[in-house]
Amino acid sequence: MVADIIKEIFKHIPKEDISDAVFEGANIVLYTKDKSFFKDDKGLIRQTVGKVKKRIELRPDPSLCMNQEPAEKVFKKLIPEEANVDNIIFDPQRSIVIIEAEKPGLVIGKQGELLREIKNETFWVPQVKRTPPIRSQIIENIRSVLYENSDYRRKFLHKVGERVYNGWMRQRKEEWVRITYLGSGRQVGRSAILLQTPESRVLLDCGIDPSRDDIHAYPLLEAPEFRIEELDAVVISHAHLDHTGFLPYLFKFGYKGPVYCTAPTRDTMSLLQLDVVKIAVAEGKEPLYTSDDIREQVKHTITLDYEEVTDITPDVRITFYNSGHMLGAAMVHLHIGNGLHNMLYSADIKYAKTTLLAPAVTKFPRLETLLCEGTYGSKDAVLPPVREQDIYVADLIKKTIEGGGKVLIPTLGSGRGQEMMVIVEKMIRQNQIPNVPVYVHGSVWDITAIYTAYPEFMASNIRSQIFHKDNNPFLADNIKRVGSNKEMQAIIDGGEPCIILATSGMLVGGPSVEYLKGLCENPKNTLLFSCYQAAGSLGQRIRDGEKEINFSMNSNQVDTRAIRMQVAKIEISGHADRRELMSFVSRCNPRPKRVLVNHGEQSRLLDFASSIHKSMKIETLVPRNLDSVRLR
Repeated sequence: MVADIIKEIFKHIPKEDISDAVFEGANIVLYTKDKSFFKDDKGLIRQTVGKVKKRIELRPDPSLCMNQEPAEKVFKKLIPEEANVDNIIFDPQRSIVIIEAEKPGLVIGKQGELLREIKNETFWVPQVKRTPPIRSQIIENIRSVLYENSDYRRKFLHKVGERVYNGWMRQRKEEWVRITYLGSGRQVGRSAILLQTPESRVLLDCGIDPSRDDIHAYPLLEAPEFRIEELDAVVISHAHLDHTGFLPYLFKFGYKGPVYCTAPTRDTMSLLQLDVVKIAVAEGKEPLYTSDDIREQVKHTITLDYEEVTDITPDVRITFYNSGHMLGAAMVHLHIGNGLHNMLYSADIKYAKTTLLAPAVTKFPRLETLLCEGTYGSKDAVLPPVREQDIYVADLIKKTIEGGGKVLIPTLGSGRGQEMMVIVEKMIRQNQIPNVPVYVHGSVWDITAIYTAYPEFMASNIRSQIFHKDNNPFLADNIKRVGSNKEMQAIIDGGEPCIILATSGMLVGGPSVEYLKGLCENPKNTLLFSCYQAAGSLGQRIRDGEKEINFSMNSNQVDTRAIRMQVAKIEISGHADRRELMSFVSRCNPRPKRVLVNHGEQSRLLDFASSIHKSMKIETLVPRNLDSVRLR
């Protein structure tokens, strides 16, 4: 019970030193009006954490905090000018101040000495962040939402903590764990898996199928197992729309509970969801949800770092691990009950080092059941070596540019877009291809800004490049942002050879479709597919050889265009291929006793599951949508 955990804490910390004890999710925050206790708690907080095994933070009571204007003067006096402080944001409800600087190390000081000075002089708790090299409007908007609703957030986070610590709400007769597939069963898209225990209801992802625009695009929330009023938490693995595109819909219909994900995932998924609304409105369609629903989602999101352990219900504890798939993408480890069952939801993984990211993690504390993706699970789904692909891409681009043509690369806004930017920039820098403009259009640029804001989630080599402005590949002179339809038309009409990176990657709406219309009939141009093309998408149809495309226009008119440009594809994927998937499962430590394969075409999933069973003697299953599987 809530009272029990607080009572236990006060066995070790004098109650008179604490003015308030609140929850921030599963974390416990103690506020004090005693200045001397805040400055030096004599190690009591650390000792108490060791005894109650919960994360506890001591903060000054808001009444102790120096007024903001004089506090800023103190910051200016203490922080070296060369730190280049760019922004200071106060969160008075929580006694926290966020200090953004180009050189955060100078704000922290040697062994944190400067931070201690700031705390002791102003009684604000400083959090230091690096100023992103590229300004991100979405990050600024999210911060605005959070700070405008600071009082609501504090009450919401406390309510989440009460749910975690209040103990069992539902009648418990026996211990069991089961999952129900509301999406991603024998398909790519609309990932949504419901975890149920006698006490908890947790939804793992809530996506759409971006290649469809009918009822089959959405998760099967009408399943009898799913009741939105019973939902305790939503856990989001990563930002791609097939995992997050339906999440704001839950808030539209009254969900008020927590959403757990990493910070880059929160920012990126919000941007992609806003893009969904924008595209629907532009096409004259009724959007699934509105920006207000996305705003509600942000208000209820709790961000976690990799390998940060937190309770989300009385009997479910989660830990995020790097999945290697995209910035902030996570595999979700769930510890259920008091050691009753441990499962890993892989979501989308990449088990190889890429241009931007480290490979997926394979070591876990305990593991009985693995829910593993199988997008490229069949024996024939083996990607060629990266070096071989780089040579092919460089040769293709070089021939097109030298022939006076333009290269259109439809790309995912997040992940593939940034990887292609880095690959192309490196080819130009190393003189593998001519130095031509690289135009970036759509959500690619906005998400790139998010990438530069969270370099700690990237591989060490690219992280160090971002920290040094002169080497930042995203800020190369030849990379140019396209911000308007007028600029886009000028690029299409111009005679200058160039490279164009534009969303969407499957040619399902977005500026990539407009570029295609303008460039497709010129045989000098090249269309280069760089990501997965879902069945039924325009990209898949063109890749498979369709030579005439009908584009819808206003007043029910159709614009027919011939595909005369060269069409090519590269097999670079943020998903693990067959070899990587088999290697990932075999190297999981501990090795799972059962593997459930999802997120892929049926034939590929069945092939992958059969191979796991035969080579590793592990029980496998390939569930369909609406299948329920008892794990324990």
